[in-house]
Formats: sequence, C-alpha cells, structure tokens
Amino acid sequence: MPSNSGYSAEPYGTAGPTGGRTPVEHTGGHPVEHTGGHPSGGRTPVERVPVLVVGAGYAGLSAAALLAWRGVPVLLAERHAGTSVQPKAFGVNQRAMELLRPVPGLERALVEIAEGVGDGGMRIAIASSLSDPEPQMIFNTREGDYDFLAGVTPVPTVGAPQAQVERALRAAAEELGADLRFSTELVSLEQDADGVTALLRDLATGVETRVRADYLVAADGHRSPVRELLGIPVTGRGELGRLYSIMFDADLTGLAPDREVTLWYLRNETFSGVIVTGTGVGSHVLGVNYDPAAGQSEADFTDERCVELVRRATGLPGLEVKLLDRTAFAMAHVLAGRYRQGRVFLAGDAAHTMPPTGGQGGSTALQDGCDLAWRLWLVISGQAGEGLLDTYDAERRPIGALTADAQLANLAVRMPPAARADYPEPLADPFAAILGYRYHSAAVVAEADDDGSLLEDPREPTGRPGSRAPHVALEREGGPISTHDLFGSGFVLLTGADGGEWARAAAAVADRLGVRLTPYRIGGDLTDPAGVWERRYGVRADGAVLVRPDGYVAWRSREAAGDPEGALEGVLTRVLARPAH
Repeated sequence: MPSNSGYSAEPYGTAGPTGGRTPVEHTGGHPVEHTGGHPSGGRTPVERVPVLVVGAGYAGLSAAALLAWRGVPVLLAERHAGTSVQPKAFGVNQRAMELLRPVPGLERALVEIAEGVGDGGMRIAIASSLSDPEPQMIFNTREGDYDFLAGVTPVPTVGAPQAQVERALRAAAEELGADLRFSTELVSLEQDADGVTALLRDLATGVETRVRADYLVAADGHRSPVRELLGIPVTGRGELGRLYSIMFDADLTGLAPDREVTLWYLRNETFSGVIVTGTGVGSHVLGVNYDPAAGQSEADFTDERCVELVRRATGLPGLEVKLLDRTAFAMAHVLAGRYRQGRVFLAGDAAHTMPPTGGQGGSTALQDGCDLAWRLWLVISGQAGEGLLDTYDAERRPIGALTADAQLANLAVRMPPAARADYPEPLADPFAAILGYRYHSAAVVAEADDDGSLLEDPREPTGRPGSRAPHVALEREGGPISTHDLFGSGFVLLTGADGGEWARAAAAVADRLGVRLTPYRIGGDLTDPAGVWERRYGVRADGAVLVRPDGYVAWRSREAAGDPEGALEGVLTRVLARPAH
C-alpha cells in the first residue's frame, strides 16, 4: 500500500535532534547486571534493568521497540515460544502508524507487508456461507471516500495481519538492542517504593532469574495475571462469548479475492461465527462460536469436525482442507479501573479488552506501548519528574474506555435487534476516535476556554492544547516534509516567521533544564507553501506551539510573550512534573 505522500518515513537520519536522530543517552537507570549464580548453586541470578515488559503482543513489543530506540535498556519476557502464528487483529490505524514511524525502517517494513496482502480493499459482509448468492454487505472501502486522509496525516493505513506486524516489531526491537526472551514466564512479582522485583522462569530449561527493574509494563493479555496479582478492579460486560479459531489452507478461487480482505459474519443452521479471507498469510481463518455453559468445549473441535465446519462455512462440501493451527479466544469487554499501580503500568488488553468489531483493539494496544515508552524515557533519563507517569492513566484510560465501548456498539449492530438492548450507540464519526481524540492531564496546559471535549473532528483541527498536532505539508530544502516528521525524539517548539525570540528562548531553556527540546521556525528553514500553518495551529506569525514527543500539543502562545524564556521554562517545568526553581 503506497504512502499518502512523499514524506520521509525516517525523518531523523543521523544528524542529531535538529535534523536527525541520535541515540539518547541513558542517565537515570541502571545497566543490566548479573549478580548471582545458577539455581543449582543455591542462588538465583539477579539482573538489573530500567524497564521490564511482560508480554510480547502489540503493547509489549511497541513499548520495547520505542524504549530501545530511545536508548533505554529493556527486558521483555513472553511465555510463548514466539510471536503470534494466527493473523489475529488486522490493520494498523493511522494514529498507531504516526507513533511507530520514527523507528528507522519500521514504516517501510509495515507498508511492504501491506503491499504483499493486497491493494487495501476491505469488506465486511453477513452471509450463511461464502457461497451465499446474496450476502449483506455492511462495509466496503471501495465505496467509501477516504481521500481526506491525505490532508490529515502523512502516514498510510497499513492493512496487515497481526502475526506479520508482530514479527516486524520484534525484528526492530531486537535490532535496537532490546532483550526479548521468549518461552519465559513471570512467576512472581513484588514492588516497593524504589522498583519492582520479578522472578522469571525459562520454560525450556527451568532456570529462574530474579529481575530488579525500575518499572514494569504489564502487557500480559486480557486475563492479565499481573492485574489480578495487584488487585486492580475491572468493569465492563465481561466475557461476551468464546470463539474457536481454525487457521486453514484451501483453494477458495471464485469465492474470495486473493488481494482483498473480507470479514464474513456467518449465520447458518450449523453454527455462527466469522471467516476472514485474503489476509495475505497464505491461509484463511474460521472462528466458530461455542458456549461452555451449554456443555461445549475446545475438545469438541476434532480434526474431522474442523474440516466439516470449514466446508460448511465455504459452502463447498467436497473442499480439500489443510488445517494449519487452532486456538481458542474469549471475546470480552473488560476495562481496568486504573492503568497504574505504583511502578507497574497496564497496557493493551490488560488495560482494555474489547470485542474485535471495528478493528481498533490492536491499534489501541500499539498506542499504549508507544505512549508509555516516551513517558518512561523522560523520567528515567532525568528530564521529567515521577509525576509525569501519572498522566498515562489520566490520558489513556478515557480513550481506552471510549474505544472499547465503540467496539461493543459495533458488535450490537451485527447482532439481531432483540439482543441489542442496553448496548451503546456507535460513534457518529469513527475517525474522530482514531485521529481526533483529546487528552486532559497535568501534561497539558489547557486554555481558559477549553470545553473539556474528548473528541474533535480531525478534518478541522484546532491546534488546542491536549489535541493531536495537525499535519501540515511543509517543505525543507526543496523536499516535502510533514509537521509530524519533526516529532518523536523529544519536545518540539514550532514558531512562525516572526518567532525568532521563541527559538532563542527554546535553546536557552533546553540547556538550562537539560531537556531534549528542538525549535523549528516555519518561515525560516521550513516553508509553508499552502499558507495554512498559522490557521491550523491557531497562532499568529509571532506565536509558538509546544509539541510533546507523542505529537500532542502541550501548550501554545497565540502571539509573542514579553518574557518568552520565563514562559517556556514555566510551561516545561509544569508539563514535565519537575520541581519549580
């Protein structure tokens, strides 16, 4: 799938924060150290690392990759032998791509995966089988007009299965130096005021290792043993059903386009479920609903029954079927009551488990991991105070709940009308929840007239503090560049043509506070051919906008200030939860 534009996927190069990306020195944590012997010698090895991640799904892998990219040593433990085999979640939305693309080569790798899958076509239909002559088409990207996205974001939507995206994330994290340990389970966990102590077990050898970490990211799935251990309460509708997933290979020529992903909701006299075709992984996936309360179990899905279910789903009684993989999933709506407890943070399904209807669960998990990475980096490197970490819960939990409820509403739309009682209504504009959600926390200096809204229309951005920084197509040295190409490696101060005083203030404040802060003057090295920057960011030519590493507006001054250094230092001190001088 081609990118929306010619914007660089790797804006940082090697030239440093003003025009490139350099490794970030790690000043606040500790290197990994081994201080013990083998268990057979009576002592459990002890390792020291700034961040321990539990779980190698989307949230855990994105956290590990973005921490490693920022120079923070990270250890990830995953009890499975590798990343996912099943396609699972499909697609990476635009906001997740914006957060992932600073990692060198990652956007290109994901786009190449998507190009191998197809041309970006996506359909959702309700039918009795793939041979149903009159399927009910409820979504078709070929009938929608998404041209507006090129003016809203510089990134493409990546239509790729989770299995392949996870492999790309794993490769990026390992290349950047993250220590990823598969077939390794978390046995126990304790925390105190200074850190977390975890006992890990290598499932292949039985060797146990004690890890002392400053912080732990619990990305350990919807049942989250870490969440249970900490006693974090949950709300939501709980488990909504069970699905047995059958990954198979078969010749579906004439029934399913090879290069167009189709999600079929199947309803017939034999079973109800879903089948996904055209994912580009050389196979298809059939999910069959089953009910343990009715005495049904995974044991019912013998090889013979799985083959017959595939034949019924396709409407081809004599189809040759090769079974590739099988597993069971619980579909649920579960919301954690808090995302932080002490030095432990919940991310992904551990924080918000949602039905797959709508396809935003995976992308939300990716965003959690990326979001934690920049906050932990700032605290561990000494640029921010510990209080910055509280803003993770304040900002991400409302969005997690909103997205989970939207997915629940989408599920209701696919249910018989009588079963939809007490379900939420679908969002009027799904893209507002993808690219227009807003944050409200101590890491944002809200303006006096802020209405506290959680969503805004990304087609009409406001540039308000707490909103995603608008994409503006700029030029640098004759080539195209997006405002979003400037974000990721630290704070950015955007100023207009008359903002020279702000740029000088930023250099002085960055040096005084020891904060990664880069000024860019639009009208200087960067030009705005369309002349829209001031309007989209809501400032004059002598104003300034402070953008966080996640591409969100932390603060803005619509015009010049009498004391730009004082104003900027005060804002950064507040946003970074640092003690005032």
